[in-house]
Formats: sequence, C-alpha cells, structure tokens
Amino acid sequence: MDHDFSTLKAVFVNCTLKRSPEASNTDGLIGISRDIMAKHGVDVTVLRAADHDIATGVWPDMTEHGAASDEWPRLYRTIMDAQILVLCGPIWLGDNSSVMKRVIERLYACSSLLNESGQYAYYGRAGGCLITGNEDGIKHCAMNVLYSLQHLGYAIPPQADAGWIGEAGPGPSYLDQGSGGPGNDFTNRNTTFMTWNLLHVASMLQRAGGIPAHGNQRSAWDAGSRFDFENPEYR
Repeated sequence: MDHDFSTLKAVFVNCTLKRSPEASNTDGLIGISRDIMAKHGVDVTVLRAADHDIATGVWPDMTEHGAASDEWPRLYRTIMDAQILVLCGPIWLGDNSSVMKRVIERLYACSSLLNESGQYAYYGRAGGCLITGNEDGIKHCAMNVLYSLQHLGYAIPPQADAGWIGEAGPGPSYLDQGSGGPGNDFTNRNTTFMTWNLLHVASMLQRAGGIPAHGNQRSAWDAGSRFDFENPEYR
C-alpha cells in the first residue's frame, strides 16, 4: 500500500544542550523518524533549540516584556505551520533537559491564543517525543513531555514516545561506537511505531478539519455558552 502524507508538515525540536555543529545523540534518533516521514512525502523541519535565542518567560514575545531579544515568535510560526510536533531531548539527572523545559514553557506561553474556530491554537495537531541518554528516565521524561503537549491541545497517538538509554551509570551515548544504540530493536521498533502513529493521527485530523469545535471553544465559553454544563449559577 502506498502511503502519501505529502500534505503534512512535521517539526522535530531537538532540545540537546549542544549547539551546532557539535554532534547530538538525540539528532541520531531523530534521523530514524525523520527519514520514514520524508520517504512518504512529509515536509520535515528539524530545529535545534540551543542554536536559537529563546528568551525565558511566559509571554508569546518576551521582547515586549523586557527581553533584549527573542527568537521564539519566529520558531512558533514554524511549529504552528506543521501538523506534527515531536519534542526530542536528552536525560539529565533523570529528567528532561533545561532546554526542553524552556521550549515547553514557551509553548505554554502561547496556549491562550485561539484558532479560527475559537479553540486553543494547538488543537488539530499531533504530538510525540523522543528521549536519549545513558541513564534511567525515558518513561519519566516522556510522561512529562506528552502530558504537557496534550494539556496544550495536541492529540497524542498511541505509542507516541520512544527512546534509548545505555547501561545504568556513565557509559556510551547513542551514537558512540559500540553503544548498540542504532541497532537496538526495541528502540527502532518503538520509534517506527511512534512515527507511523503520528502520521496516521495527523492525517486523520487534517481530513476531519481538526477537532470538532462544539464543546471546546474558549471564545464561545467566554461569550456565555455552556455546552450543556448545568450549574444553578448560570441559569
């Protein structure tokens, strides 16, 4: 069966602490998913967050709130132009990297924006995550990322995360010679399943015109609609 997803765009945000051109193990894992998508016509963009000046803050554009510069508004437009967002990053001290946390914070800073249907702006998109490291914590990190994405409005497919870790304690990273990472069947299977599930869900949402608007429109709620919610205060 020929799978054509050429109407879809995907953005991978690599939240490594390393700036380009330093090699990123997370980028190695991204490559598996990216290549599968590209084979089926998806327009794929990979952003390395550490290469950009992303200001700390809770507003869409932090230059309006004292920051000297902020590249987030431009990156946000790239993310919003895509139907798929995959947040990717390393494990540090058993948790997501500081860069991952900043990206999620800035996504959250834009969560009050609405789409043309009056829903929160991230509705109608699919989200997933990839995690790398040489210490325990894949599921912990993935839970945090996927919870954050669904809270913002992204649809999370089944098996929407994958990752690789080496032996417990200091050891080889994913791309290091002899690590076993690129040949790990469990990682390769989960990354492939995640990729296809993101493609399927994003395509379904695109064909359906997004999530149906009734019952979840912030604009309508603010205007007085209650979508069958019954409370004496509103009668």
